[in-house]
Amino acid sequence: MSGTPGDGFGDLRAGTVQGGGFRLTRAVLLGLSRLLIGLRIDGLHNVPREGGVLIVSNHVCNADPVFVSIACPRPTHFMAKKELFDIPVLGWAMRKFGEFPVDRGNADRWAIRRALATVEQGIALGMFPEGTRSRSGALKQALPGAGLIALRGKVPIVPVAVIGTEKLPLLGSKALGASWRGFRGARIVFGEPFTIPAQIDGKRVTSDKATELMMQKIAAILPEHYRGVYAEP
Repeated sequence: MSGTPGDGFGDLRAGTVQGGGFRLTRAVLLGLSRLLIGLRIDGLHNVPREGGVLIVSNHVCNADPVFVSIACPRPTHFMAKKELFDIPVLGWAMRKFGEFPVDRGNADRWAIRRALATVEQGIALGMFPEGTRSRSGALKQALPGAGLIALRGKVPIVPVAVIGTEKLPLLGSKALGASWRGFRGARIVFGEPFTIPAQIDGKRVTSDKATELMMQKIAAILPEHYRGVYAEP
């Protein structure tokens, strides 16, 4: 289709881990995660098995993109801060799993176009609407980028709750005094998919409002002490 955001990106699956390679890698990493951190996964039936979809999650640990990626039953391409791609080996591995950079300090139009191209090509797109991990473990005010992509992409959205990873030593929040002694296992919950309406009460839904709606969906499947600014009054 001429003039769509996908123009100029080519096949975004090319060169990334797919098919049997993905299933084998996922099985190995899931086994290790269950053994080492007691990872539990709920709600896999809520993830559409094909077609573009937006996976949105809270973010409390540096390794959350890895945990959500291996928990999800299909390859998920995450938007990640550009600085990570400069790290040897890590940057290569991220690209192999479809991750792409975003400049969080600016309105990164290329990253938005890449994100839209991802869902247009029927690929699962992963995002953390807060932009960076919460050092308190509770939800903080999210940025409008995820809402903008949801409105333009017009694909189902699956909210994800990541619980317990903030307690992981070295990977979680230093403010929480993470240590193996305080760690009680990790859990990832996939909530029911939903879509963002074009209007609410006769008013056009803005990117800010769309982001708020998805954060409320994430908050609804999180334990109360994780809900932060999106806790019900």
